[in-house]
Amino acid sequence: MPPRHKSLAIVYDFDGTLSPGNVQERQFLPDVGVKPNVFWKEVDELARDEQADKILMYMRLMLEKAEAEKVRVHLEDFRKQGEKVKFFDGIPEWFSRVNDYGRSVKIRVEHYVISSGNAEIIEGTSIASEFERIYASRFLFDHNKRAVWPAVAVNYTTKTQYLFRINKGAHDLSDDSKINKFIKPQDRDVPFERMIYIGDGLTDVPCFRLVKDQGGLSIAVFKPNTQNARENAERFVKDGRVHAVLPANYTKSSELDKVVKAYIGLAAAREEMRRTGSAL
Repeated sequence: MPPRHKSLAIVYDFDGTLSPGNVQERQFLPDVGVKPNVFWKEVDELARDEQADKILMYMRLMLEKAEAEKVRVHLEDFRKQGEKVKFFDGIPEWFSRVNDYGRSVKIRVEHYVISSGNAEIIEGTSIASEFERIYASRFLFDHNKRAVWPAVAVNYTTKTQYLFRINKGAHDLSDDSKINKFIKPQDRDVPFERMIYIGDGLTDVPCFRLVKDQGGLSIAVFKPNTQNARENAERFVKDGRVHAVLPANYTKSSELDKVVKAYIGLAAAREEMRRTGSAL
């Protein structure tokens, strides 16, 4: 008999998915006296001119701007910035509500973040404790806990690595053996068919497609009541990259709430069919 899978994973991008805007924009950029559009334009120009990774460029630029303005970049400073981050409607109640629904149908729901944003800021947010793991871009800190160099850069293609880490239970980033080890699909910690990926933009496309193609559920969200954002997100459906495009509204009985609960219910039904020897 195949092993009984214990969990269903909901995996989120962060910026634009759980929180409007980028996490750096709430406090870090104002602290260094730079407007968001100016900062991100400079990042794009640096990446183009140097043919470099945009994530590495924005992390380098953060340190340069902070040095120029004599703004501290210690670990505790990033964490405090995270306290200022705001969220879409329905968060943080979303997590306990979804967890409770999962328990009601005998499914354990786990939450993960895979983001190109700053892990240190995300870890300072009020919802950080809701996640099993936060996979995001990280700085290297010296003995005084001062950021000195990018340590991990999570871009649109490397995001998929972390889906496989969740899939295989290979959470130690310094250990390449388990992530590359062959494990039969039915023996993996979280099969892709028991995975939901929620994102909002182009950096999520590889994850959207991987989860969708492997039997999971991919959802593109957009800022509610914003027609341009809706139209941009709808192209993901037209291109076959996601199953659904929904407002980033995490309140009870919202479209997103209903779709996610329906998929958890489907996972529960599949588990019952497996237990009884049928197929669904």
